[in-house]
Formats: sequence, structure tokens, C-alpha cells
Amino acid sequence: MKTNQYLTEFYNNYDEDSRLALKHGSVEFLTTMHYIEKYIRPGNRVLEIGAATGRYSHALARQGYAVDAVELIQHNIDIFRQNTQSDETITITQGNALDLSAFSDNQYNITLLLGPLYHLYTKEDKQQALREAIRVTKPGGVIFAAYVISDGCLLDEGFKRGNISVAGYIEKGLIDPKTFAAKSQPKDLFELVRKENIDDLMSAFSVSRLHYAASDGCALLMREDVDAMDDEAFELFLNYHFATCEREDLLGITSHALDIFRK
Repeated sequence: MKTNQYLTEFYNNYDEDSRLALKHGSVEFLTTMHYIEKYIRPGNRVLEIGAATGRYSHALARQGYAVDAVELIQHNIDIFRQNTQSDETITITQGNALDLSAFSDNQYNITLLLGPLYHLYTKEDKQQALREAIRVTKPGGVIFAAYVISDGCLLDEGFKRGNISVAGYIEKGLIDPKTFAAKSQPKDLFELVRKENIDDLMSAFSVSRLHYAASDGCALLMREDVDAMDDEAFELFLNYHFATCEREDLLGITSHALDIFRK
């Protein structure tokens, strides 16, 4: 199975569970679960494509749902299996979001595509992953697709933290100097997009968008402040975030976005 070597090296040394456990990291997880809970029903079958170490798959399996998971990176699969509890109805197989031929059409009520689109760099590949997710979903089922958003990442990792050089990326041709739209390659690991790119991708499919949400909003940009909140302040922040994460004037100021649509 062909795997991006940069991706394998990254996830072999990356602690995904710890990221989602920190307050600022948990906003993305809690937001995604908030929306999943709007649509999931008792007896529903769930497929998670690109399940990583299984934070979402295990959370849903522990609520009593039957979950099948697909993951590309063996290291993540090993951790996924270590985290599996005996009472979970769950499977994990190695596979690629671009080819779900092991799964038949119209099987799942809820399909999660929460990671693969971070690491696909052409329109054709992204639409193929979306096409496969839609194919395996039952008519009337709901698909959740996550993206990494360029403006939130540039503000946080670039201008605020200096973990990436915005000027250097402009010099390399990876950021447009006029629009600040980003381009990515496999060695960059993450494909940075904007909502207009996502709208363009989705124009090829006959589906109904239910929600488009800034899934972590300003949480990463103000991570130190969020992590310093006590439980009461953090709950208030979450309530604010849930109330505003679909506001059009705030959609670009996020590091991750969630596109939710019905087949």
C-alpha cells in the first residue's frame, strides 16, 4: 500500500491523543462530537475513514454504536488497538481513503472523513476521497469532512508563533503575496485551504450541506489563554464557540473546519 513517507514519519512521532486532550485541542473534538450528536441515532452504523488512533471511533463505540474504522498508518493502528475496550463493537483495518473497495455501497448512517483531506494535495484526490465516503454512506446518511484552514494556521503558526516563516513561504511560492492563499506539497504534510476551495470541491456532488463550521475557531490562536481557563470559564468559552462557529464573518479564523452534508 503506497504511503506518503513524510506522513508516516510524522505520525510515528506524533501524540494525537495528547493534542486532543489539552483544553485548546479539545475544542475541535468537542465541536465535532457536538455536531455528530445532532444526527446520530440508536442503531446507526458508523465508518471513520482515517481514524488515526481512534479518539472519535472509540468515543462513539463506547456510547454503544457499531463502528468500523480505516487507517493508513500502522503506528496509529497499533495504538487504536491498544485503546480498544472489550465491550466496544468496533473494527479497524488498514486502508486508503482513495479506495474503499473493501466496503460496499450504502452501508453507513454516519461517515467520518476527519483526517484524510488534510493530506491530499490535488483536487482529483480530494474529490475521490469524498466520492468514496459518499458512496459507502446510506441515502439520507450524513458525512462529516474536516479540513485544515490556511488563514487560522498562518495567524497562529506563522504571525503569532513563528513556527513557519510567512515571508519564507512567499519566497518559495507556497503563499500568494497578494491573496495569502496557500499551496502545499506532500513534504509540507498539511494541505491548507479556504472555504471557497471546499465549495469548489463540493460543487461536483449532489448532496445537501447541513452545516459548515469553524471547528476550533480562535482556540489555537489563543491556546495559552484557553488552557489557563478554569472549568467554568472554559464551559462559557465553549458555549460562545458553539453559538458563533457557523457565523459567516468568523468562518476563516480557525485552524480546522468541518463540512457536514447529507447524501
